[in-house]
Amino acid sequence: MNNGFYDALEVQEPAERELNHFTTLRSHLRSLVDNVPALQRQLEGIDIASLQERADLAQIPVVRKYELLAQQTQQRQAATNVTPGDEVNRIFGGFSAVGWGQASRVYASPGPLFEPEVARSDYWRFARAMYAAGVRKRMLVHNCFSYHFTPAGSMIETAAHAIGCTVFPAGVGQTEMQVQAIHDLKPNAYGGTPSFLRIILERAQEMGVDVSSIKHALFSAEAFPPSLQQWFKERGVDGYQAYGTADLGLVAYETPARDGLVLSEDIIVEIVKPGTNEPLPDGEVGEVVVTTLNPDYPLLRFGTGDLSVIMPGLSPCGRTNRRIRGWMGRADQSAKVRGAMVHPSLVDQVVKRHPEVSKARLVVTGSMGKDELALHVEVAEGATDSLQQGLIESIKEIIKLRGDVVFKAPGELKNDGLVIEDARSYE
Repeated sequence: MNNGFYDALEVQEPAERELNHFTTLRSHLRSLVDNVPALQRQLEGIDIASLQERADLAQIPVVRKYELLAQQTQQRQAATNVTPGDEVNRIFGGFSAVGWGQASRVYASPGPLFEPEVARSDYWRFARAMYAAGVRKRMLVHNCFSYHFTPAGSMIETAAHAIGCTVFPAGVGQTEMQVQAIHDLKPNAYGGTPSFLRIILERAQEMGVDVSSIKHALFSAEAFPPSLQQWFKERGVDGYQAYGTADLGLVAYETPARDGLVLSEDIIVEIVKPGTNEPLPDGEVGEVVVTTLNPDYPLLRFGTGDLSVIMPGLSPCGRTNRRIRGWMGRADQSAKVRGAMVHPSLVDQVVKRHPEVSKARLVVTGSMGKDELALHVEVAEGATDSLQQGLIESIKEIIKLRGDVVFKAPGELKNDGLVIEDARSYE
């Protein structure tokens, strides 16, 4: 397309997108489930034909990053012999549909977590984010993401190639050499972190070297607040941010509307109550959970551990997919209280015992060695002594700690996705 959109998928009718996503999902699951052990475990007892719309996904358990890491680690430790073809389980924990020879590369992210990459155009789906940032065919992209261990460098490179660009694999570090390469090659665009491009531009100014050829930038892996956006704009660089992970590729990206991040095509995004499998209504802050439509690495309801919220309406840029506010913190809010680890899932178990409670937050206060626990709960009516005593008993039985109960009116707890608030003082 030549009207500012990467392709027609970005402007399709939302109902059509939803129908296509779930038709593709059912088809992928049917063809992959027998050969991908992780899908077999996740879909046990679930009829794939019943997955007609996003509400139907709630019957599938969320797989969180720490569970993926645990599966990979367990499989590696259990392997006594290395045999050809066992890498689907031994390396990828049973989550991949491809092994050696089918995957063109394998990456290691902190954990270590291993991810496959297949030689397919724009495998990580970052091309539409680069296009929204103004990158076009026949441009030269100066890629300052790492080319070792993690897939960040490949995410930018494969996206640029899909658009029709040439890439200079600059990588990280060696600031003065970066400055000289930009001066000599005169790239049109930059891919990498905003902090490193700022370092390059400031060093170029100190050296008296012209690097003004860079007019477009796609940033990721760091925050990109309006103040930094303005800093680059004053130096002739139009920068945009993209949100992605090494497991999933692109999740959402900024557009010229500068109003939230538009969700990527070819994935299904839910906002889920932290520590649970339960999707939240639009407007509620929760954990970003993603289902990929990637036939090679088919992650199903993968919990990113990141918090965000679905924004109302459509983007003013004309793209019709849903939007998220952006990264709003971490959902894995576990806290150690009196020597015991308390997870959001335990709070959820307490709440499920008491249907009168519509929302809850466990607040940990006190000082070092003197932890105090209180469950703040919203109840529309029925804030009775018996309910309070029942909640106290549930806290003791499930969380294995003594705690108080504080009743709140509906809407009084903040909409920030927090299930456990650590408000202790360590001074």
